[in-house]
This record gives sequence, C-alpha cells and structure tokens, in this order.
Amino acid sequence: MSSLVGHQIQQSDKIKSMIQDLVGEVGKLNAQITGIRAPQDEFKDSGKQKVDLAGQFRGRPLHYPYMGTGAGRGPYVELEDGSVKLDLINGIGIHLMGHSHPRVITAAVRGSLADILTQGNLQPNNEYRLFTEKIVKLASKKSRLKYAWIATCGTMANENALKLSRQKNSPARFVMGFKDAFAGRSTMMAEVTDNPAYKQGLPEYHEVLRVPFYDKRDPKSGEKALNVMKEHVAKHEGNISVFGFEPMLGEGGYQAAPRDFFIPLLDFCKSKNIAIWADEVQTFTRTGEYFAFETLDIGQYIDICTIAKTAQVGATLYTEDYNPKPGLIAGTFSGSTPSLSAGMEMLDMLGEGFLGPQGRINQIHRRFIDGINRLNETSCKGIAQDAGGMGLMIAFTPHDGKKESANAFLNKLFQNGVIAFPCGKDPVRARFLVPAIIEDADIDIALKAIEKTLLEGV
Repeated sequence: MSSLVGHQIQQSDKIKSMIQDLVGEVGKLNAQITGIRAPQDEFKDSGKQKVDLAGQFRGRPLHYPYMGTGAGRGPYVELEDGSVKLDLINGIGIHLMGHSHPRVITAAVRGSLADILTQGNLQPNNEYRLFTEKIVKLASKKSRLKYAWIATCGTMANENALKLSRQKNSPARFVMGFKDAFAGRSTMMAEVTDNPAYKQGLPEYHEVLRVPFYDKRDPKSGEKALNVMKEHVAKHEGNISVFGFEPMLGEGGYQAAPRDFFIPLLDFCKSKNIAIWADEVQTFTRTGEYFAFETLDIGQYIDICTIAKTAQVGATLYTEDYNPKPGLIAGTFSGSTPSLSAGMEMLDMLGEGFLGPQGRINQIHRRFIDGINRLNETSCKGIAQDAGGMGLMIAFTPHDGKKESANAFLNKLFQNGVIAFPCGKDPVRARFLVPAIIEDADIDIALKAIEKTLLEGV
C-alpha cells in the first residue's frame, strides 16, 4: 500500500516531541538574557574583529557594530561583544514577534525538516499553497484582492506590482508616487524611490511623477496634492499606468495621513482608470490590522498590494482585473520553507489579541507615544518632538532634526542599549519598529534610555 511520506513526517509524534524538546532547550538558554547589558571585556576584541570582518568582505562597514550571536529573548538580542540590546528596529521590521519566540522557532524548525529548504514557483510544496491561501483570505475580507504571487523580497514584490499595472494599462508607462517615497533598491524601484542618495550614478528614466504627501501643518495639504495629481494627468493623459503609494511614509519619515487625505486622490485615479497600488512592505501587520488599507478603510480602492518583511517573504496581491498574462511574473525562488512556515505562524498569532482598536499593537503605540510626549514636555523639553506614526511604526524628531545630530543621538542610543534607525530627510527622525511582543516594562526601559541619551546631548 502506498503512503504519503511527507504527511507521515509532519504528523509523527516522535518528531513533534523532538522539536518541542529542542525548542525548550533553546528557550532555557535564552532565559539567561534578562535585559540590557554592556559589552563584556572578555568578548569585546573578538566581537569587534567579527564586525570588522563583515565590513571588510562586503566593502563597507556595518551601520552599527552589530553582530548577533544567534541568541535573543523577546525584544532583546545578544551581540558578539557580549552586550545585550533592546532591539527596536528588528532587522528593519522582519522580526515581528521578537527574538526566539518558541512558536516561531517551532514553525521554522518544522519547515526546515521538509525535503527542500527553498521553494520555487514551478515546483511548490504545501507551504506555498497554504501561505497564498491565507494571505488572500485575509486581504479579501475588506478589498477586491483575489490572488497572490510570492516573491523573495519587498523589492521584487514591488517590481511585480509595477509590471502588472503596466501590462494591464499598456502602453501607459508613467508612475505617480508621493514625494519622499521608498519602494526598494532595484534599478526601477530606486527610480520610484524619492531619495537621490539611493541612486547615485544610476540613469534617470523620468517615468515617475511626484505628488506631495500629507502635511498636518497645512489645512490645504489634501487640496494641493489633488491639484498636483490633476496637473500630472492633464499633461500625461492616458500615459499614467499606476499610482503607487505607502499608506504611511516609511523611509520618508514615518509620516501618517488620515483617510480623508487619500480618498479624493483615489477617487480621481479611479475616474481616470489609473491602477491603485498600495505598497505595504513596511506597514503590513503593523498598523493595528493586518493591512493598513484596513486601518484606513480604503480597501475597496486597491487594485494591487505588496507585502514583505513581517510575512518573511514578499508577495504581490491583485484583483481579477490585474491578473497578468502567463510569463510576466515568475522567478526561480518563492521563499524558503522555514520562512513560509514561520510567516504563517506569526499571522496566526496576530489574531490572538494583537489587532483592533484595543488590541495589543495599539496599546503599545499609545504607551510609547505618550511616553515620548511626556519627555518632550518635561525633562527633554523641546528635544523629543513630533512623536507619531501608526501602530508599531513609531518615530520622533530628536534635537534639531539635522542629520548630524540625529545620527549622533542614534549612535549614543545604541551604546546605551537600544537599537533604532533614522528616517526622513528634513527633519531626520529616530524610528522604531517595535516588536508586537514587547511588554510595558520593556517600553519603560526604552523610554529611560531615550531620555538618558537625549540629555547627554550631541
């Protein structure tokens, strides 16, 4: 009698027990990581050597002297110099559930026991099917999105989104996007990205038309953005394929906008048959709902949506109208089996009290923002300004917001045990991608480190 060996492996009680024992042992070791710890004398030199070697072989130094040992617990991560940092950037947003979460590790180990580690679009296993089904069902609850195509990263997901819109609306080629947008680092996504520093020496294709983003200081901000969009369409009638936008600017400064800002822009694009592409590579799972288009209640407008980071793989979701012809999007890789397995586990976990107006994500946001605002009003008066963002994406402007002072603050904050990154150009802001599993006590530790670092000056 024939049997499905793969199913037998997945269902084996002995293998399940071995995985539980392994994850449990790792958990016991990681339990030693209890909070922020300074570099240890016995590991400083070897840690620095490893950091230097990483920079040597890639041709440029690391942004921070960060080299993880492979150990961590929740929001804390252990580095090779013996230090433990409070990780509030999470690999620029990959580690939604922090470090060494037992459920995530269990899912990844389970995936790693499959016959292949990397799945392909032509020869997928069940994880590919299950991930695609899960993400489509989540997206279609409040949108017309019907299909998903898995890719290896956010940039590739965005490339596929642009190809879908251009094929459907051919021969239209122009892209409308917001000023200060970020879309990725491929040649075309660097063009869509509005940051000259990210495309030095690259050719200019002049195919992207900029629209100003929301400015909360200007009551006519929405009107101005719509007028600029109308001017672009009048000049390039019939030659604009897509309006691609981040529901909240990411690299551009963690600037959020209300629903009322987006609706006139989206209505106008619909009236002109311009595709609407929501780039949720960074906002996916972070705004209090699975998708920011749910948080903003604009799902009915979305033709194409891209995700990555917390999903552990990239994916392009699209409606029936934008289902591409065979051959347009493909590629060998569609993500590793452990990544697909872990990504699905984290999506399941989010449904357990993290989402909604009163869910844990919004609780974290309020506590963190309120804490920064208190600092700006008391001990750090005037030097922790404009705290904001959406959900787990939080930022504020340190000191005068100039690049030099913001970077000095962030480097000192790293030395004081908290990892954050810059975003925006004028001003430059300190940004945090907070893990969903952070406890209130850990937020308080982060706020104390922020206060200490601000008071140290630049």
